[in-house]
Amino acid sequence: MEHSPFLTSEKIVCSNHLLSRAQKLKKPNVVIANAGSVLPMSAALEATKIGIMTPIFVGDVKDIEKEANDLNWDIANFEIIAAKGEYESAKVAAKVCGYGHGDILMKGDLHSDIFMKATLKKESGLRTGRRLVHSFFITHPSDRRPLLISDAAVNIKPNLVTRKEATRFAVDILHILGISRPKVAFLSATEVPVDTMESSLEAATLCEWAKKEIKNADFSGPLALDLILSPESAKVKGFSENLVAGKADAIIVPDIVSGNAIFKALVYLSGGCAAGIVNGAKVPILLTSRSDPPAARIASVALANILRV
Repeated sequence: MEHSPFLTSEKIVCSNHLLSRAQKLKKPNVVIANAGSVLPMSAALEATKIGIMTPIFVGDVKDIEKEANDLNWDIANFEIIAAKGEYESAKVAAKVCGYGHGDILMKGDLHSDIFMKATLKKESGLRTGRRLVHSFFITHPSDRRPLLISDAAVNIKPNLVTRKEATRFAVDILHILGISRPKVAFLSATEVPVDTMESSLEAATLCEWAKKEIKNADFSGPLALDLILSPESAKVKGFSENLVAGKADAIIVPDIVSGNAIFKALVYLSGGCAAGIVNGAKVPILLTSRSDPPAARIASVALANILRV
């Protein structure tokens, strides 16, 4: 079958900047829920080899050992915790982190809704009272001009309170990553508030709130995607003086559909490597797709390691 000509041939690679920074830090215990399949085990092997994690495997012991054997990986010195099925694996892994034995919780081969349901349970010990918000930190193969997108995987139609939390998390993440004054855009399909377009009105509201409440960052919204990414579009549309247009570091999206579409477009059309992390719990939670390549999982571990310090 012929591939779409829009799909990139770029190889997805983890950011050298993320990796080198994570390698300088103490290795965290990363608890992998339902670890016994090839993609999570391959990622765990690579991340362990390059020195950014110590794995704790949760799931079917035979499956975990088989996958390790297939990878020629001796895991005798690592902890394996037996659990049957997706939900039990997620529940056990969440508790291991919630009660202090794990530093980072990583989704293995299981459905996201099952994984997050176990995480949200009070008995997991992971809840802090803050809202859980997902962010993708996406890097290009050139390692230039990364872009953060929130929320593209957890909150389906986040209200203004949740998007305010997403904005705070985005600025905090970018500050930690070394961007002293992040430029944050609030996405809509227009650059002016329109009464019939709810996302444009809410973007304007969020922008005014952020300017008053969050320091050391610039905000603009509503902005359409061309104005967020393209300096040329900003110039043509008279936004050259706008502090965010054409040079955004982060996009706060109005719903999961738009966020998920932008994230996947950056991955499949430009070879972006998406490090996915859920903030707001006791430990960082890595919510990668089951089809994500090892590079994205490794990048997620590296990002979580940097942010947890």
